[in-house]
Amino acid sequence: MKFYKIKPQIRVIGFDDGTFRFKGKDKTILVGVVMKGGSDVLGVVTRWIEIDGKDATDKMIDSINKSRFKDLRVIMLKGITYAGFNIVNVKRLSEETELPVIIVIRKKPDIQAMKKALINHFDDAEERIKLLNEAGEIRELIPGKLYYQTVNLENEEAEEIIKITQRNSLIPEPLRLAHIIASAVMTGESKRE
Repeated sequence: MKFYKIKPQIRVIGFDDGTFRFKGKDKTILVGVVMKGGSDVLGVVTRWIEIDGKDATDKMIDSINKSRFKDLRVIMLKGITYAGFNIVNVKRLSEETELPVIIVIRKKPDIQAMKKALINHFDDAEERIKLLNEAGEIRELIPGKLYYQTVNLENEEAEEIIKITQRNSLIPEPLRLAHIIASAVMTGESKRE
């Protein structure tokens, strides 16, 4: 998937999850915010995902493919682990929605520590580790502050889209708003980004 000219009004959906540290809870909310660039909110989609489950990819695909938003151009993720270790299969997400994916990360993840945690806590650790490895190379956009990975998109295009969608913080606006909404749903009040 190649863009020839990236418009400032590019339609983007950004996903984040809600907090899940409540006793007795086995699910958390997944929120997708649809925006035109970094300024206009066009809508919101939601699904519930299992904590440490394996349904985040399916729920994202379902929320995009069944939505009224047919002019989306890019999916943005705030990392690839949701609801604990519910790891997104970014290649399948891209293929089944026919959209490129940009994974935005605030702190460079310690992949070795993640792999160790998976091995220590999950019978299917090998399968989950494979998903981590398939997410692509982690690239630095702002030294020490912002990183990204891409699927089916050139790095230069991903960087341009990240910059177009930034507004009030380093985190692109669709991801920032998804975080605010998801935390408000789960705790009754939005948490600071």
